[in-house]
This record gives sequence, structure tokens and C-alpha cells, in this order.
Amino acid sequence: MAGSRSSTTRLLYTLRSSIYPSSRSPTPPSPITALLHLHRHYSAAPAVRAKDDKEPWWKESMEKVRNIGISAHIDSGKTTLTERVLFYTGRIHEIHEVRGKDGVGAKMDSMELEREKGITIQSAATYCTWKDYQVNIIDTPGHVDFTIEVERALRVLDGAILVLCSVGGVQSQSITVDRQMRRYEVPRVAFINKLDRMGADPWKVLNQARKKLRHHSAAVQMPIGLEEDFQGLVDLVQLKAYFFHGSSGEKVVTEEIPADMQAMAAEKRRELIEAVSDVDDQLAEVFLNDEPISAADLEAAIRRATIARKFIPVFMGSAFKNKGVQPLLDGVLCYLPNPLEVDNFALDQSNKEEKVKLSGTPAGPMVALAFKLEERQFGQLTYLRIYEGILRKGEFITNINTGKKIKVSKLGRMHSDSMEDIQEAHAGQIVAVFGLDCASGDTFTDGSVKYTMTSMNVPEPVVSLAVSPVSKDSGKQFSKALNRFQREDPTFRVGLDPESGQTIISGMGELHLEVYVERIKREYKVDATVGKPRVNFRETITQRAEFDYLHKKQSGGQGQYGRVVGYMEPLPAGSERKFEFENMIIGQAIPSNFIPHIEKGFREAANSGSLIGFPVENIRVVMTDGASHAVDSSELAFRLASIYAFRQCYAKCKPVILEPMMLVELKVPTEFQGTVAGDLNRRKGIIVGNDQDGDDSVINALVPLNNMFGYSTALRSMTQGKGEFTMEYKEHSPVSADVQTQLINAHKPKAE
Repeated sequence: MAGSRSSTTRLLYTLRSSIYPSSRSPTPPSPITALLHLHRHYSAAPAVRAKDDKEPWWKESMEKVRNIGISAHIDSGKTTLTERVLFYTGRIHEIHEVRGKDGVGAKMDSMELEREKGITIQSAATYCTWKDYQVNIIDTPGHVDFTIEVERALRVLDGAILVLCSVGGVQSQSITVDRQMRRYEVPRVAFINKLDRMGADPWKVLNQARKKLRHHSAAVQMPIGLEEDFQGLVDLVQLKAYFFHGSSGEKVVTEEIPADMQAMAAEKRRELIEAVSDVDDQLAEVFLNDEPISAADLEAAIRRATIARKFIPVFMGSAFKNKGVQPLLDGVLCYLPNPLEVDNFALDQSNKEEKVKLSGTPAGPMVALAFKLEERQFGQLTYLRIYEGILRKGEFITNINTGKKIKVSKLGRMHSDSMEDIQEAHAGQIVAVFGLDCASGDTFTDGSVKYTMTSMNVPEPVVSLAVSPVSKDSGKQFSKALNRFQREDPTFRVGLDPESGQTIISGMGELHLEVYVERIKREYKVDATVGKPRVNFRETITQRAEFDYLHKKQSGGQGQYGRVVGYMEPLPAGSERKFEFENMIIGQAIPSNFIPHIEKGFREAANSGSLIGFPVENIRVVMTDGASHAVDSSELAFRLASIYAFRQCYAKCKPVILEPMMLVELKVPTEFQGTVAGDLNRRKGIIVGNDQDGDDSVINALVPLNNMFGYSTALRSMTQGKGEFTMEYKEHSPVSADVQTQLINAHKPKAE
């Protein structure tokens, strides 16, 4: 009897421990206590049980979500790849090419201009379903002028596909995109596209990615044949061969690996296992013990390493020829993270911007980021990525950046330029909302928390154009267009030239501004006259100098009196701020209420340097003393005193002009290398790298932007149309003495 009683106690204790594991005690409780615990669990705590039962609801649905972007160099086939993905997932029912003869154009290139030029200008968002998983895709531009679109997309994505061309390999914009992916810590898979083209060599591209991008990567597939003979792929994880049949490659046929390729497949699989073992301890242990590695073990190890951003699996195919897209989709599901596996941080505005880790689940307070705006026929459309909580139609949400409360009147999912209405969306999803008055980068919450998401990196514009409407009647539409484009695109700036009164638009390159001028014409029916492109120079100082200026004016009644004393000096290299003001006055020589107006005066003066009238950067102004008058001192007097003090002191600081330097990458046939290099020297370029790529020379050079206008025409004539180049902004650096003299002399007649 005693034995059976103790075994019952032990059984009840075990049951109780499984229900309340944290309440284990060294001695088993009495049977009565254990029964009481059991009773309490099954009757008095239905809420606990209900919560346990409910948990899998959102967990399962979030594990089946993928937010991915497709990024690459120009013409690597991003939009074509997205078009195939949409076709195979049933989102569209026929395929149209980017520059198709049918004139329809790719679904994701919804803008008329995109279809004409055959390039992507705006990121387009869509979603599709593949094997019960919901995949949100953003197709981004490859052109360096539209780099902000890539920055925005990567900020809100959990994973990405880096598309590389099997002929062109790793090109300049591939490097830029990869750098952006590193900045936003985005796990990625690579896809080597265009294996059907002449000169396709995926193994060369894989080695380039390892060297140039420092990728720790290995192929998870290998091609069966190349160029015209490209037939299918070998899956190195599952050790199967895939062939793509049907008019659009929709039927994937799985077969055994061809006998003549088995030895190479085994060798490449071993290479893949070794690469993953270097970064995954679990697989390394199995590998070192010489145990057989199953497909499931290898797949799990690749997933762990990819999500930890230690490894990049490389897929292959030809999107245009409809081969390799379905296995790539499987790879996105297998290897890229779901929203729960990615850490997202917010800044708590109510607690000195302390970094807060978001749970990423629908259970928390609602937090969403507006990462893209579009003006539609019925108002502003805002793309939101929800990081936490649930967003419901009809609810009120708060814009943390402005403090305004806004009602969510229309909520939907985007498919390129069409919208599908939904009632609610939870964490991890990308949705579109109509009628939100906000700017790009604003954070929305349900009002219970004051979180903002960290802001995006916005590059400075480098090229400016003077634009004005042809007819004066269209001025209203013209300014409406410019205001809208400024809100949509943070790299597009609008200003007024104080001398000529012209409207100046600034952007990331000639193409960027050309596209906006064309959009003003098409979308707002306003014809605009465009001036010659103008480079955004800057000015800076090279040495410290002191100022002591007294502004005194007596004209009957209250006069003006203000004296400012201090010094100006250059900021150290690499400073985050472009202008610093410091008040080091001891005592009350100048009443403290005038100090902000003195700073305002110096900032105003720094907007236009005296050399060529461009803004002055990297300058620190320190106030050490001053004087005021009980009656005549005023805010205006001190503001004017600081403006004149700046101008007086500026010449003593030995100012210099800074010009934007562009990192130019040229690819030219070797026989034209000497001619092109000579031309770069004439343009005051500095060659920083020269590589050989087959019969082509790849030249990297730093060239002043001012000397790069019209370069595409010059390069074509030098290389019989065979050369190509891309350029991106590197930095502002001082001009040579002769150029400085030229620029100052050219500015003088205007000033006079």
C-alpha cells in the first residue's frame, strides 16, 4: 500500500512539474497538494490554457511569410526574374518582356516611362503565394541614380536576392547594392542569371563574388550545359536534376543526375559542405567525423548560416529562358528568414532615444514604418512595413514624427500599380494605406508607445538643373508636381537661385533629373524649359582665423548695436556635422536670448560662401566675447553683426572650393584602353584600379563630376560604341588652384 501511494505521489509530482516547471522543489508534495495543482490548472486557469492553444495561430502564419527584395546591377534581369516569379505563383497569367514587342511591358514596370526606357525607376511592391507561403517582393532599380529606392526597400526587408549576370559578373552597382545589404544587415541568396547567353561562366562569377564582394559563398546548384546547350540544373543539396518543360518552363521534371555529371556534382557538393562547415559548428562536427550528411541536415545548416549572415547560397538559371526560377523560390522559403527570425530595433522617444528591441509579433503594440510614398489619382498612397502588432482598417494610428492622429480609411496589399483591399494586417507584412499625411521615413504606432524606427541613409544630391514652366498659367501645376516629388523621393531637392530667381532641382545624376522633368510633362501636362546641368560645388575653410565685428547704426529713434568676438576653424575630417556653433562667452557680455539669433546669422552666412556663392561646409564657429547695448541691441542687430563678421573673417580662413568626385567604372575592349586612359587624364581623373576581364579592360577612376558631362557620347566615339561606364558619387574634395581661379572668375560677372 505504501509503495503504491509513493508511486502515485511521484506520478502526480511529475504531472505537476510538467505544468509548473519553475515550481520544482527538492521534496515531492503530498498527493492532495499535487491534485489541487492539477485541478487549479484544468479548471481555474482556462485563460492560461487558451493562450497556449492560441499561440500557434500567428506563429504559424508568420513563419510562412517572407519579405524579400530583388537587387542588382543594371540589366542583370531583376524585373524579368520578378515577372517569372509572378507567373509561376499564379499572380499573372501571361509573361510580358521588359522591352517586349507586344508593347505591354513587364507588370512591375507600371510607369509608362519605365516601359519606354526599359529600366526600373521606382521600386514596385507585390505579393504572391508559393507552396502556402506568402512572399512579399520588392523589385528595385539597378541604376545608380535611383539608389534611394534600393535603400528604402532594403530598410524594410528581411532577406534579399542579389542577381548577378553570368557574363558581366560582379559590376560596380553590384558592389554598391551589396554594401547597402551589409549596412542594413540583410541575409541574402545570390542568383547567377543569363546562363543562356554567349560567354556565360557561373564559376568565374562565383569567384568574383568571393574576391570583390568578400562573400563566403558556394553554389547549391550547377548547370547542365551552358549558353545554347543550357538544359537544366543539378541540385547539390538533394542530388537531383531539374529540367523545365512546357511553353513557359512551368513543368519542373525531377530526374536522376546524368551519369557524365555525377563525379562533378559529388565534388561540388563536397565544396558546398566544406564552405558551410566553416561557419556552422553542427555541420562541422558531422563532417569531421566522416559521417554521411543527409539533405535535411545540409539544408538546415545552410539556413542557419544564411540567417546568421555568415554564408550566401548561390543559385543559377536563366529567367528569360524560364529555367531555374522555381528552385530559386524554394530556396527563398528554405534559406531566407521569416519576420520572427530578424531583430528589429526602435528608438524610444520618451526615454532619450534608447534602443528597444521589437518582439516582431502581432501581440505587441502596433509599430509601422512609412518607407515609400506615391501620389495616386485619389490621394497619397503610403507603403507601410508593420514591425509589431496589428493594423486594422477604421482604427486610429499616431504619426510619432508629427504627433498627429490619423484614421486608417483604406488598407490594401499592392500588386505593382493595383491594390487589393484587406481588413487587417499583422506584424511582418507590407501594406499600403490611402489618405495618410506623412513623409517618407515616418513611424506610426497605436499611440501606446512613442517609438521611431531608425532613419534611412539618404545620400546628398550631386547635380542641379534650372527648370521653369514654359507657360506662366501652369505655375500652380508645376509647383504641385515638385512638392509631390520631393515628398516621394528624399534625394530630389528643390530650391531657388537667389540671383536669377530660377527654380533649381537637384538629384543623383542626369538621368534622375531627366526622368523627373519627363514626369512633370506627362503626369501634370506641364512643359518645362531646362537649363544646362550644374554641379553642386561646396566651399570650406582650411585654417583658423579670429573675428571681432561691431555692428552700429544710428538713424534716429532706436539704433542697432551688436558686437561679436570669436574665431572660426575647420571641423576635423570625417565629422558627422557640416556646421557647428559653440558659445564660450563667460558672464553676460551678450544676454543669452540673443545667442540663438547670432547662431542663426552665422548659419545664414554659411549658406553662401564668398568665393562662388555655394554653401560652406565643415566649419566651426566659436563665440568668446561680445558687447551689447541696453537700448539699441536687438535680435536683428546681432544677426546682422554675425553675418558681417562671417564675411570679414572668411577670407582670412583661406577658403577652398570642393567639387563632387565620382567613382567611375569603365569596361572597354583592351585595344581602346590607352585612348580611354588618356582621355580620363585629360578630364583630371585619377585611375585607382585596372583589371583584365577576358578581352575587356575594367578601369576604375576618380573623376570630377564637372568633367563628366556628355561622357557617354565621348566614350562611344572612342570605343566604336563598345565601351560602357557607370559612375556613383564618392566624396567632395578640393579643386586644383587653376580650377578655383577659373570658377571664381566665372562667378564674378554674375555677382556684379
